[in-house]
Amino acid sequence: MESPIRATRILGFIFFSLLFFVCRSAPSHNLLISNAERRIDLTSHIVKVYLTLKVENAGSTPTSEILLAFPPTQVDHLATVEALVTKGKRKKTTLVRLDVKPTELPDVPNGNKYFTIYLANPLSSGESTTLEVLYMFTHSLEPFPAEIGQSESQLVYYRDSALILSPYHIKQQTTFIKTPSTKVESFTRVEPTNRAGTEMKYGPYEDHPPYSFSPILIHFENNSPFPVVEELVREIEISHWGNLQVTEQYTLVHGGARHKGVFSRVDYQSRPTLSGASSLRQLLARLPPRVHSVYYRDEIGNISSSHLRMDSRKSELEIEPRYPLFGGWKATFVIGYGLPLQDFLFESSDDRRYLNFTFGCPLLETVVDKLTVKVVLPEGSKDPSAVVPFPVEQHLEAKYSYLDVVGRTVVVIEKKNLVPAHNSHFQVYYTFKPIFMLAEPLMLASAFFLFFVACVAYLHIDLSIRK
Repeated sequence: MESPIRATRILGFIFFSLLFFVCRSAPSHNLLISNAERRIDLTSHIVKVYLTLKVENAGSTPTSEILLAFPPTQVDHLATVEALVTKGKRKKTTLVRLDVKPTELPDVPNGNKYFTIYLANPLSSGESTTLEVLYMFTHSLEPFPAEIGQSESQLVYYRDSALILSPYHIKQQTTFIKTPSTKVESFTRVEPTNRAGTEMKYGPYEDHPPYSFSPILIHFENNSPFPVVEELVREIEISHWGNLQVTEQYTLVHGGARHKGVFSRVDYQSRPTLSGASSLRQLLARLPPRVHSVYYRDEIGNISSSHLRMDSRKSELEIEPRYPLFGGWKATFVIGYGLPLQDFLFESSDDRRYLNFTFGCPLLETVVDKLTVKVVLPEGSKDPSAVVPFPVEQHLEAKYSYLDVVGRTVVVIEKKNLVPAHNSHFQVYYTFKPIFMLAEPLMLASAFFLFFVACVAYLHIDLSIRK
């Protein structure tokens, strides 16, 4: 008698577990999007997408999660996703930042990838809310032709969908695409489609079911340079004697259409608007205020083609490579500078010290394929931990410098596929006893003392063999 009852309980438990799993894994069909507006900015090599969604809860239960869907071809180039929710009405509206995390769902159609937006307050039945979503893509513009001459314009392909990919039913949607110039070789038409100047409008489209997709291809001119930092290593060394030393090692490449033929310096300088229109001529690095001891050099030596502008809020370093960069060309260089320690090192309530510094790349409008940040702590530091506002890889290393005994702890933070939106602050916490600051001075004092003792002893010792 107990066996059938136990079997019934086990089957019931399995059934409810599967039901719970399906409910958790499947997107909520109680939600619908009454209006969606998407604006795609193609004016630079970083594709910026601004998405406005008006979401309604047509079900009977509250929900606090909203899914964003991306095709697998775009996920590989997705750099960042941010979401804001509009609070208030009319002139009293405010934007509140929401948490966005990647989500794995089983049996998704066409291998789509998902991100979940977590609402601050659950959306009750019959209510609606407006979301402002920003996401960016890198390496999404394909140069075509892949090789161009010095005096030719750079043309690129952009692939997307006229319809917004979504797991929800969309009542009405419109997509606007902005190009850097009016020169558009060709573009896919999905009626209604309109084009005026540098902007194309797809839609409005009405009543499209979930996962609707209509591929489009745009071939247009984009002569903006494509600066891509293949690898950037930033070393931030903390000295409790009052200085913060930053050293940045760059491997820079022009990611646009590859240069073919011979480079002519005469044509480049005499016709700058026609010759090398898409070349990389200069870069602008935004550094912290009160910077000092700035240098810019490469393997050959110091590069004098740089200009530093400073004010109370920021410092801007304008640099020029030794030679202009065309598509496929590379350059390696180092930027270093010092900063006053009191502007970036603070003490927490639990008597720990922490560094508050900017993550990412100081160069404006630059894509970073791989970034490594190394924070070198003073010798004797313990219990290091880093707080970064997005997923990263972390590990610890040791570094030995002058007069070090046990070595300095190095907190290493790594991240791939970065854009300027990642230039936010991060913190590195550690504990440090002030007595360790006396270690190196005592070592120097002891060394000089022993040296003078040895000199005095040598002068007073008679080493002659005569009596």
